[in-house]
Amino acid sequence: MMNRKDKAQRLHERLKSLDSLLVAYSGGTDSAFLAYAAKRALGDRMLAVIADSPSLPRRELADALAFAERHHIPVRVLQTHELEQPEYARNDAQRCFHCKSELFTQMDGARRRLGFKHLAYGMNLDDRSEFRPGQRAAVLHGALAPLVDAELSKAEIRMLAREAGLELADKPASACLSSRVEYGRAVTAENLAQVEQAEEALHALGFAQVRVRHHGDLARIEIAREDLERALTLPMLDAMTDALRPMGFLYVTLDTRGYRSGSMNDVLPASAIAGAM
Repeated sequence: MMNRKDKAQRLHERLKSLDSLLVAYSGGTDSAFLAYAAKRALGDRMLAVIADSPSLPRRELADALAFAERHHIPVRVLQTHELEQPEYARNDAQRCFHCKSELFTQMDGARRRLGFKHLAYGMNLDDRSEFRPGQRAAVLHGALAPLVDAELSKAEIRMLAREAGLELADKPASACLSSRVEYGRAVTAENLAQVEQAEEALHALGFAQVRVRHHGDLARIEIAREDLERALTLPMLDAMTDALRPMGFLYVTLDTRGYRSGSMNDVLPASAIAGAM
């Protein structure tokens, strides 16, 4: 069985075998590590591509560009237009598929214009067992998954990033803002802005890992379980309510189960999950 050093070498060899590569880059740990590894393997024969739209928080865009600059990774921002597509905006179980389809369509156009041969994205070995309909879009567009080819898990990627001195090795996961909007509620630039502003307000209160789930008039706050004790005081609950109500939420509630990735999927029937994978 390979250890992570062997897997890192396999990743390097896999990337080096490619003539040239566009990397779908969000600024998260997986895609950032892939972009970093691709730069080391391919030099100027790689380009990191950020898909920018109202679903990407401005903080995440700024951090992703700063990371690329610090590590001399060439990067280009592409504007994507998924909110203009009714199939995406209606926000059903296929939303992520339509988002990634738009991303890879835009990337494929850039690939041809700029003369690159391959596309890749930061799917890791653990992602295969999760509900991620965007993976189907990647397959349809021929996007490579080098981290999976190297059999790297999320934990191993974080360890390799830490060993390489990458500052985002322990960065919390950050899905797109649309993942905060309850299924069946149309995704709009307005409700995405509400979510982004609300989460920024909670960061300002000292909570690093937060999600504001948009249920219309109600904002459901998820924070890391280790922060729940600090949150569950009357002064802090009042501060959260005072911070979020100006964004247009009439009701503010704290989810006592704490932060958990993909909690919006809890309401989906098994048939919808099976059909979207």
